[in-house]
Amino acid sequence: MTLSDLKNKLRDHAPGLQGVPTHYGVLVPVVETADGLSLLFEVRASTLNHQPREVCFPGGKVEPGESPEDCALRETWEELSIPRSDISLIAPLDCLYHQSAFLLHPYLAEVRLNHLSPNPAEVQETFLVPFSYFQTHQPITYAYPLVPQVGEDFPYDLIGFPQGYPWRGATAEVPIYLYEGRAIWGLTGRIVRWLVEQLGE
Repeated sequence: MTLSDLKNKLRDHAPGLQGVPTHYGVLVPVVETADGLSLLFEVRASTLNHQPREVCFPGGKVEPGESPEDCALRETWEELSIPRSDISLIAPLDCLYHQSAFLLHPYLAEVRLNHLSPNPAEVQETFLVPFSYFQTHQPITYAYPLVPQVGEDFPYDLIGFPQGYPWRGATAEVPIYLYEGRAIWGLTGRIVRWLVEQLGE
């Protein structure tokens, strides 16, 4: 390989996150109401095998050949019957990495509810929360440790640490917003908290 080959190989490379095989696209719907801006949430159907009855935003797994943005728009149509013509993208938000090796791409968008009709196979109900609620209510925050569990067969001698290596752990935070008997938490809660922090009071 020559230097020219190297340059050609990486000329159009777009930086990403190493070791992430799966991507998800999520729409963060903002609805303009008579009382100001609100966020639209779903409650997942109780018949779903994965995370039934949890509060979330519309979204799902990015399919081959699809961008995360297109995925978010497609999933919003499939879950809520909101067409692209009723959605105006505002901005991409910071991505979230999950320790189970996927990257979530949220997109903030103005949504008009002219055609809102939840798909009962996926969505039990929808509800709106005034954005001002999140600005005036702090989430309950739970933190838990992420501890590396390295097997005894790791070849420490090959890396110059025959007595073992001081692997670094980390801490994960789970924000939980409570609203009228519903818990908005996990990755959804983290998106909301980030948005509130960016926009301030």
